[in-house]
Amino acid sequence: MVSIMGYTANLCTIDLTKTFDKVNHFALYIKLMKRYVPVQIFEIIENLFSGCCTCVKWGNSWSTEFQIEFGVRQGSVLSPFLFATYVDDLCALCKPGSNLYIIVYADDILLLALTVTALDMHVNVSLFGWIC
Repeated sequence: MVSIMGYTANLCTIDLTKTFDKVNHFALYIKLMKRYVPVQIFEIIENLFSGCCTCVKWGNSWSTEFQIEFGVRQGSVLSPFLFATYVDDLCALCKPGSNLYIIVYADDILLLALTVTALDMHVNVSLFGWIC
């Protein structure tokens, strides 16, 4: 809590590191369609994720191949854009009069509110309802 000119700012930081691995591809596709991503680019993104397989190496043993059905590829130049599109609905929490401000940078989120009550309400209800 910081007091500036008689006002307080209450801050909550959230690290969504594991969320990169849990992005639902179909939910991402819907969000991209709602943003009118051109069909050609949409098809490239869809092809990037469809049929993506991997396996696990442990010592000298390899697992059988399995399909990756969730997540965006960490390290890809496209992943930050796709992840930002995926979490962009969080900004809808910042409605006029809500006294909530959100700063999103990659997988880190800062929530700022004028009251502890407003911050607590948004963290417990809106944000965790969105993540789960």
